[in-house]
Amino acid sequence: MLIRNVLFIEQLKESHLTQFIYLSDMVRYLFCLSIVLSAFACSTNQVVSLASDLTLYHGGPILTMEGDAPSYVESVVFSNDAILFAGDIKTAQQSYPNAASLDLEGKVIMPGFIEPHVHPSIASTVLPNEIIAPHDWSLPSGVQKGVKTKSAYRQRLTKALEGHSKDQIFLTWGYHQLWHGALSRQELNQLVGDQPVGIIHRSFHEFYVNDAAIKLLGLQEQDYVQHPQVNWDKGHFYEGGWMAVVPKIAPALFNPMKLSKGMATMRQLVLDNGITTIAEPGFPSTNFFFEYGLYKQALEAAPFDVFLIPNGTRLYHSQGGNQEALSFVDSIQMYNTRQLKFLPKQIKLFADGAIYSQLMQMKEGYTDGHEGEWMTPLQLLENQIKFYWSNNYKIHVHANGDLGIQELIDMVDPLYKEKPYDHRFTLHHMGYFTSDQADQMADLKMEASVNPFYLWALSDKYSEFGLGEERSESLVRTNSLVERDIPISFHSDFSMAPLSPLTLAWVAVNRVTAGGNKVSQEERVSPYQAMRAITIDAARTLNLEESIGSIKVGKRANFVILQSDPLKVEPMAIKDVKVVGTVFNGEDVSHLGFKRR
Repeated sequence: MLIRNVLFIEQLKESHLTQFIYLSDMVRYLFCLSIVLSAFACSTNQVVSLASDLTLYHGGPILTMEGDAPSYVESVVFSNDAILFAGDIKTAQQSYPNAASLDLEGKVIMPGFIEPHVHPSIASTVLPNEIIAPHDWSLPSGVQKGVKTKSAYRQRLTKALEGHSKDQIFLTWGYHQLWHGALSRQELNQLVGDQPVGIIHRSFHEFYVNDAAIKLLGLQEQDYVQHPQVNWDKGHFYEGGWMAVVPKIAPALFNPMKLSKGMATMRQLVLDNGITTIAEPGFPSTNFFFEYGLYKQALEAAPFDVFLIPNGTRLYHSQGGNQEALSFVDSIQMYNTRQLKFLPKQIKLFADGAIYSQLMQMKEGYTDGHEGEWMTPLQLLENQIKFYWSNNYKIHVHANGDLGIQELIDMVDPLYKEKPYDHRFTLHHMGYFTSDQADQMADLKMEASVNPFYLWALSDKYSEFGLGEERSESLVRTNSLVERDIPISFHSDFSMAPLSPLTLAWVAVNRVTAGGNKVSQEERVSPYQAMRAITIDAARTLNLEESIGSIKVGKRANFVILQSDPLKVEPMAIKDVKVVGTVFNGEDVSHLGFKRR
C-alpha cells in the first residue's frame, strides 16, 4: 500500500493538471486520505457470497423491464454475475435442479436501478458538512430539516457555528437566495464576525465567503477582480469563478476525514435506494489524478459499479487543447478496475449555467431582468462538439435553459446532416425547453437524461421569481420527449436531487410540486415509462443496455428487491415503495435472508 501511494504521488507531481491544484497540499491530503479510505473500504458494505454457484429466485413478481409494456416472469436463475434463465418456475426447477432456491415471499424483483448522472466528489463534500437547504434532506443519520426564510437561515447558520474553531473555515451547503435572501461578504461579516465561513450554493455552482475566509484562504483581489464570473466586493464566485477558486479551498473541501465520512454516507444512500450502477459524466471536476485516487480508494470495492465519462472542458484546459484532451482520454482505459471504469468513446461538455442559480440561458430572459451565464464560451463549445463528433464520440452536454438547448440543437443540425451516424448525442438536465425543440431533437435523433426533481423543488418559487407561472410549471417536459420516442433517462445529479430513483420516477408520474400543486398534467408519464427511465433507458444513456438495465439471459445479475410493485401501487405512493434488498453481480449485498427451499 505504501509503495502504491508513493508511486501515485509521483504521478501527481508529473501531471500536467497541477495548475488546478496546489499540489503540495493535495499530495499531503491524498496520502492521508488513501490510508483513511483504504481502511474504510475494507470494512463497509461487504458482500455475502451465496452458498451455491447457481441461484434461483421465485415466489414473487419479477418485472423484467424488457419490451414496451410490463413483462413478468415467475423465476430467474443466475450463476455468479450472469443471468442464465428468466421464465416459468417449473422449467427453472427442471433445468437447474441443483440451484439454491430462494423464496421472495411475495416481494418484487426488478433490474437494479441505474443512476446515470451523479457526482461522488460533490456528494462526499456536501454530506459531511452542515446542510442548510430550503427542503428536508433524508440521510442515513436522520433528516436535515429545511429552512425557508431569511431569518430561519441566519439562525441556523449562527447556531451551527457555535464552538467551531476559527482556525478552520466553516463550510455549509444548501443556501438559495430566493428562500434565504441575498448574501454578501459584508452581511456575512456582520453575521459571523471573524469566523471564516464559506457558503456553497444549493446549485454547487456558486460560493460566498466573508473577510475572515478570504484571509484564511489567502485569496488576493488581483487574482479575481477581472474574472467575469467573480464579484469580489460581494465575495461571490459563480460558474467559472467558482471553478477558479476551488484550488484555494481544496484543502478544506477535501479534508480526508470528512471525505471518508461523506463517501461512506453516499455509499449507504446508493445501497439503501436499490442502485447497482452509478455514472459520473464530467470527470474530473478539478484534478484528474487526485479525484481518481479518491474514487479508487473509496469506491473500488463498493457494492455497485462506478462508470466515469471524461470532462472534455476540464481536460481541454489542463491538457492544452481538444486534440491533447482526446489523446489523454484515449489513454485512460488503463485506469479501469473491476468496478471503476471509464466509458469508452464518450465525453461530457457544458453549455449554460445552473437552473438552481437561475443562470441557465433563457430565450425570453428573466422577469426581473437578470441574465443567464455560459459555462463554456459558445465558439469553444461548438469547436468541441465538432471535434468529438468527427471522432465518433457519444457526446453528453450539460444544458438547462431553452436558449442553451437551442444553441446545441443548432450546432448538431449541420453535423447530423453531414454525418448521420448513431451518435446518441445526449442533453443532460433540460430544465426548460419547448415542444418545438422536442420536435427538433427527435428529428436529429438526440437523446435526453433529465432531472424531474427540478419541477418539485423549483416550480412554486420560480413562478414568483424569474420565470413566471407558465414556464415554471412546464419545467422538465418529460412526456413531450416520450411522445416523440426520444430515449429518456432520469438522474439526480446528486446533490441536485435526492439519490433516490423512485423519487425521480414519482415526480415524473405525478407532476406535483413541493407546495402540493399539480401542474402541467399533460406532461405526466406512465409508471412503466418512469421505471424504464431508471433501468433500461438509463442503461442506454451510458451505452450499456446490452449488459444491464433489464432481466434477460446473458445480462448481469443486478437486482433490486422491493416490498411492493411500483406499477401496482397508487401513483402518489411510488416514492414510498420500500427497497428491501439489492443483489449486485449475483451477490447479496444487503443481507436479504430469504428462505432457501
